[in-house]
Amino acid sequence: MWQELREELSPGGFELVTVALEVRGWQEAGRWIEAAAPGHPSLLDDQHLLTRLYGVVNVPAGIWIDEGGRMVRPPEPAFPRRSPLLDAEIPETVAPRLREVLLESRKLNADGRPYVDALRDWVRRGSESSFALSPEELRGRLAQRSPDACLAAAHFELAQHLQRSGRSEAAVPHFKAAHRLAPENWAYKRQAWSIVDRTQSPNDVYPTGWLEEVRASGAENYYPEPLR
Repeated sequence: MWQELREELSPGGFELVTVALEVRGWQEAGRWIEAAAPGHPSLLDDQHLLTRLYGVVNVPAGIWIDEGGRMVRPPEPAFPRRSPLLDAEIPETVAPRLREVLLESRKLNADGRPYVDALRDWVRRGSESSFALSPEELRGRLAQRSPDACLAAAHFELAQHLQRSGRSEAAVPHFKAAHRLAPENWAYKRQAWSIVDRTQSPNDVYPTGWLEEVRASGAENYYPEPLR
């Protein structure tokens, strides 16, 4: 869908770059990129630099950058359409855990149609678009990094280093510290959970998983409303 949107908007000067956040590198992310066969630059961020530099805390997230290299909108939920998870019928054969995950997913703010309409408006009208933020508005939207957030980033970076070095057990306390210090950062959580269990279910390493954490914080808060 993103590729179709790129083709639609390219005459207006729109360019699309997608980035996969994945500590395990190309071995894990590459198969998904190859299966998608994107016609646009599709990059790999195996150190979560987007989290550090732009404040990406969940995926999918979109960042708007204009022709002059200025950020126009900060990271926010970016779906290319209404997520199929919101409407798909759940087969009776689905495992109980997965059924609960799918039902909880229906409560997420995952309808991307308003976002895509806003993107079209920006490509067409540029800085005159009501969705293009001024530098002052942008600064107001960008979260200030607290001491806890900075410490969380340090723990997460150390955890990544240990994970890539084959010291998975030593990485876990630092992943957990990052989760505790930056509880709103779902990118940190999902990365650590998926290393241990692709289904992100509770296990001996992480006593809670995606479903439990989303229920605790409220599904409506998982993807905040974009375009505010």
